[in-house]
Amino acid sequence: MLPVEIITLCDMKIEEVPQDKGFLVEGRISDLSYAVDTHGQYVSTQSMGWKPKNEAMTLAWSLVHEKAEEARQKVLEGEWSPLAFYMELKIMDVKILAGYTGIAAWRVRKHLKMKYFKKIKPEILAQYATALEMQAEDMVNLDIIREIKLRNED
Repeated sequence: MLPVEIITLCDMKIEEVPQDKGFLVEGRISDLSYAVDTHGQYVSTQSMGWKPKNEAMTLAWSLVHEKAEEARQKVLEGEWSPLAFYMELKIMDVKILAGYTGIAAWRVRKHLKMKYFKKIKPEILAQYATALEMQAEDMVNLDIIREIKLRNED
């Protein structure tokens, strides 16, 4: 038997599709939903959010930001490289970043340590920057890392 929430959502009319503002706002992101139209047919429609889903997203992003803050502190202490911080922000692990860059996972792991990161060739740094959708010079700038705000946008 289906949970009550799923039954309720399946029988939802278009005008009942949740439009609670949260993470799915300002046209940046919308959620595809299916609802019943005036003729009783299932149709796709867009939702700007649903309170329970928005709360789950808030919790998830809080955890991402918490891990990124821990990484930032390790970077500023000189233990970890900026790569670790930006990987947390982009929700990447070593395997994912290795796949995007074509750099072996063991090398990515090595570059997470500041002492090895400082020796990276510009071409390798450029590969990381491209994968992380940023400029290479910004990646190594600790002032930028200090200034990045880690919060949920309302």
